[in-house]
Amino acid sequence: MLGILAAVFIGLVMMVILIDILPMSWDWLSRIHIGRYRNKQEWNHSITQVGVNWLNHTPKIKVTDNVRLVAIDMVKGNYSKSAIQHWQEASLLLGLSECMKNGSNKEMDTSIEQFLKSKFDAKGQWRVKPEYIDSAILAYGVLKLDQVDTEHYKLAFDSTWELIQSHIGEDGTVQYRKFMNKYRYVDTIGFVCPFLVRYGIKYNKPECVQLAIRQLEQYEKFGMLEDHFIPSHAYHTDNAMPLGLYGWGRGLGWLAIGLIDSWGELPKEHEFKSSLNQFVLKFARAMLAFQHSDGNWNWTVTRKETRADSSTTATLAWFLLQASQLNELSEECLEGSERAIHYLMKVTRRSGAVDFSQGDTKDIGVYSMLFNILPFTQGFCIRIANFHSREMGR
Repeated sequence: MLGILAAVFIGLVMMVILIDILPMSWDWLSRIHIGRYRNKQEWNHSITQVGVNWLNHTPKIKVTDNVRLVAIDMVKGNYSKSAIQHWQEASLLLGLSECMKNGSNKEMDTSIEQFLKSKFDAKGQWRVKPEYIDSAILAYGVLKLDQVDTEHYKLAFDSTWELIQSHIGEDGTVQYRKFMNKYRYVDTIGFVCPFLVRYGIKYNKPECVQLAIRQLEQYEKFGMLEDHFIPSHAYHTDNAMPLGLYGWGRGLGWLAIGLIDSWGELPKEHEFKSSLNQFVLKFARAMLAFQHSDGNWNWTVTRKETRADSSTTATLAWFLLQASQLNELSEECLEGSERAIHYLMKVTRRSGAVDFSQGDTKDIGVYSMLFNILPFTQGFCIRIANFHSREMGR
């Protein structure tokens, strides 16, 4: 009996050790010959294939930074959360929707169809109704699938709008979490604003567009560092006190996504288009000022000593690529996006997975020090590569 117990114990210990060691060993092996891509078309094909494979088998993103005794986190349910996965999946979907504009294939079509069936029932409603507003960016990803009958998912879109409404605070803007009702996070802009604008335009709900614009305007008023025009992680609604870092890279990315995608969804003649034009130009100038010569942005954009972050670089490259449509800063934005693309190519593994993205944030001011693959980054690289190949003609 003791022998059996000892064998079981040794087996469990070995399993725990393997769960810790195998991922680290795999990362080391995967980084051999990293950054060998020189041709954008080849890079595009490679990263897109990874995106297709990941859509229905999205790598789990860790909640903690633990790299030892990971099995314990898994048992406790602290390894990954569904809310984190929503914006990973959303980014992949946004990337593939951009790719489909250049022409899809059977494998991609099947992957997207399978994904939609896993998330929505036959009536087009969420199979599992989300509790957090993070899911709005996933709904936006579905709305962007021009080759799919998105009208079928209107119940889910309506449900998402209801969820957002239930998170509107006393100041008339959307809360990140109901239990943190006095805080306004920069993340929320990326999560909800593009959905609100596209949904509002599509279904003639001007109140949705107005809410998105208010969210952006209020953050510009209370959440930005004067002169340098970079956002704080969050601010307090009672006194506009900034919370967390000014210059957290992915925070800039969330603002960039919410701003540029909302801007892109508005028709040229829309009443809010002109004011967003100015916001885009002002933010673009700020981002160009913080970009490094290699084309990257660091996880703290104000400090050259911090590590480069691929998630920040991918989202800001997307922003600059879109902002280049404005004549006032077209050349500078194009040049900045080109340098960012070349940097992202240099941190892409042989497999096509883009490496060195910062891990999930733990709390306001508590940032991950792990840098690895992130489906969110992968999706935005796919968006960039396919938009670039189509619109820039190269």
